[in-house]
Amino acid sequence: MGDTARPLRADARRNRDKLIAAARETFAEDGVAASLEEIARRAHVGIGTLYRHFPTRKDLFQSVYLDEVDKLCRTAEELSDRPPFEALAEWLRAFVAYFATKRALAEALNHDSALFAGGRDKIHAVAKPLLRRAQEAGAARSDVAFDDVIRLVGGISGVQAASEEQRERLIQVAVDGLRARS
Repeated sequence: MGDTARPLRADARRNRDKLIAAARETFAEDGVAASLEEIARRAHVGIGTLYRHFPTRKDLFQSVYLDEVDKLCRTAEELSDRPPFEALAEWLRAFVAYFATKRALAEALNHDSALFAGGRDKIHAVAKPLLRRAQEAGAARSDVAFDDVIRLVGGISGVQAASEEQRERLIQVAVDGLRARS
């Protein structure tokens, strides 16, 4: 996938990061058929720079997906010092944002691939402890499994909401449903 063989110079790393950010935004808006020229334009680099980092469209898709997985995993780690239920709720909101990019890339990448399986495993490894911690603190329902939570929030993410406000309300209803009953 592009330039993973050797470490990148700082300027090349910045260009690669700008390309991934621009691709994430463009794919979310225009789908996987988005113009590579538009991605390069948004990243403020030439098309040759895009192709140097990502020789194929698939390389770019995979890099955006892996970057999203890494970002979601870092979020889980950064939330570990927050109160247990607050950390879980914040991570679920981050998962919804991740899901939007994943959905845009889904038609371009094979869901049964090792890439998707590896991403799913990484996400589960860092996020399951958030649910377990909230359950152990008595803040989250003890009768739900992590897979239940992912499917619930994934379902909400896949719904065509009328507005971001409606999507946020739906997420809040799900989060409230996860709270332990006193």
